[in-house]
Amino acid sequence: VEPNATIREIRLMFHKLYPRWYPARQSIKLDPKGKSLRDEEILQYLPVGTTATLYFKDLGPQIGWTTVFLIEYTGPLFIYFLFYFRMTLVYGLDERFTSSPHPVVNLACICHSFHYIKRLIETVFVHRFSRGTMPLRKIVKNCLYYWGFAAWLAYYINHPLYTPPSYGKKQINFAVIMFLLCEAGNFSIHVALSDLRRNGSKTRKIPYPTKNPFTWLFFFVSCPNYTYEVGTWISFTIMTQCVPVGLFTLLCFIQMTIWAKDKHCTYLREFKDYPSHRMPIIPFLL
Repeated sequence: VEPNATIREIRLMFHKLYPRWYPARQSIKLDPKGKSLRDEEILQYLPVGTTATLYFKDLGPQIGWTTVFLIEYTGPLFIYFLFYFRMTLVYGLDERFTSSPHPVVNLACICHSFHYIKRLIETVFVHRFSRGTMPLRKIVKNCLYYWGFAAWLAYYINHPLYTPPSYGKKQINFAVIMFLLCEAGNFSIHVALSDLRRNGSKTRKIPYPTKNPFTWLFFFVSCPNYTYEVGTWISFTIMTQCVPVGLFTLLCFIQMTIWAKDKHCTYLREFKDYPSHRMPIIPFLL
């Protein structure tokens, strides 16, 4: 292997010798317990001498991230409708169970559908993935999470005994405005992050605010897309005043905080000039 060879080129060489292990399935490391090397890293710039030993690990069958997201987000979109349209297999044949007297139920369906339709559109037209695949075995766990919670939320929101929010239209209108603002913010951040990787670049860059006011949250946090996402589900919780939605929001917050902290640490590690005042997900706090 030439000193100026990239890890991607080494993966391709390995694949040529062992066709079973295509590049996306390979993890190449300098140390068996270390992190996988990135495709763009060059051999001569790694901490090795004139000879180097690289360690290979089989990551198992892989699936593209675009396909993963399409599967994860299409499920909740259609599962919710099974409960919204009061399918007889869910609530029975009683005539009282065929429609809801509460307008907020219809509004919740619109907002839930809008959220996942937006995610599908972003997956196809906006997102640029630094890693093209994920292990196929994880898709089952991810689908159980998204699909299962969608069914749980929909069951209670569309249930014949559902009770509308305590403060009526004021509570609902406030939640809808908050929901739309957070959705717009989340979309704006995804577009801004996508713009950092135009022309297929996989090089990580520091994201900065743009002229779009929704991106100004970059002044305070490293991952405002997660901040807006949590805000979306908080507003949906306020709108529906439903305990399962609140529990789902809490789990979302915990998981996204973990992701945000991980990305924040990566930024600090890779960029010496990274803004020191930024927090991972909540301005000035967390």
